[in-house]
Amino acid sequence: MRRLFTSESVTEGHPDKLCDYIADSVLDAYLRKDKNARVACEVVAGKGEILVTGEITSIAEDIDIEEIVRNTIKEIGYDNENLDIDYRTCKIHLNISKQSPDIALGVDKSLEEKTGEDVVSEGAGDQGIMFGFACDETEELMPMPIFLAHKLAERLTYVRKNGIIDYLRPDGKVQVTVQYVDDHPKRVDTIVLSTQHNDSADLEILKRDIKEKVINKIVPSELLDENTKYYINPTGRFVIGGPLGDSGLTGRKIIVDTYGGYSRHGGGSFSGKDATKVDRSASYMARFLAKNIVANKLAKRCEIQLSYAIGIARPISIYIETFGTAVIPEEEIIEKISNKFDLTPRGIINYLQLQEPIYTKTTNYGHFGKSYLPWEKIIEL
Repeated sequence: MRRLFTSESVTEGHPDKLCDYIADSVLDAYLRKDKNARVACEVVAGKGEILVTGEITSIAEDIDIEEIVRNTIKEIGYDNENLDIDYRTCKIHLNISKQSPDIALGVDKSLEEKTGEDVVSEGAGDQGIMFGFACDETEELMPMPIFLAHKLAERLTYVRKNGIIDYLRPDGKVQVTVQYVDDHPKRVDTIVLSTQHNDSADLEILKRDIKEKVINKIVPSELLDENTKYYINPTGRFVIGGPLGDSGLTGRKIIVDTYGGYSRHGGGSFSGKDATKVDRSASYMARFLAKNIVANKLAKRCEIQLSYAIGIARPISIYIETFGTAVIPEEEIIEKISNKFDLTPRGIINYLQLQEPIYTKTTNYGHFGKSYLPWEKIIEL
């Protein structure tokens, strides 16, 4: 059976990713001075303006959020208000309050502790469902379409920042379609790549440079053939970009952040949220569990769902789907997980060391598949 599957990624200059990166930069700044900071930071980017809003409760009171915003925009490479946004001149609006005391009631002390059922210090910061996924299609145990899309988007930023293609601007998107035969990836069918560029850039030179210096450096030659289709800047012009071309918002790239649509998604976003928010921490733990199930050869593909209720520490349910690839019953896998790991918010935070300022490393090119992140480590189950 032949089928096609497509995933997309975006560069760090995409307006939504700009917002995610600012939010995670604010989070890391607080965690450096207060590991117990409660942060739920949201960012909106528009023409010449950035709004930072949300709830932050912390003993660190000397965090200069405006400076963080400007430095982040500068780091990405935005310095022209006529093409995208200028870190020096853009307006920055701050609207920050403290975490709701009603939410804090459930996070500070779990229902289990209140009722004497158990001594668990923290409940979940919200209700919700979270998914984790892994498969054996790549060494990173990620689906091939999203893996290749991320690598291409990352390479696009690399050639820009290192002057290899010196007429590019920060905004860009990539889409990769992989052809599967009997559920195994066989070839790349289509690559769509749109990149912002200076007004003086020649489109034909751009297409040649992108093919030679980006695509051919990332996609293995054995996956490309004479039938692979390339659509590079298909509109013919991409000069206006960033927040000038399109508004940006945190949490609007949740499929890019996870598995490219290859696995289900619970709906919660990650960036700007500290680890008491299970949208983030439980999704990381679910990926850790799924990856280790595949790495330990208990299954070739694994999807895990964890569900939580606000103020309750333990997950309400654990669901595993191995798509007929498991070597032992799925019930036994769930038992292994339940016996070995503390899946309360505090248990996850401690096990994965989620109070460290690591979150700007996660923002761009996927939260999963990066070997240096703690939820990507492989252990013996």
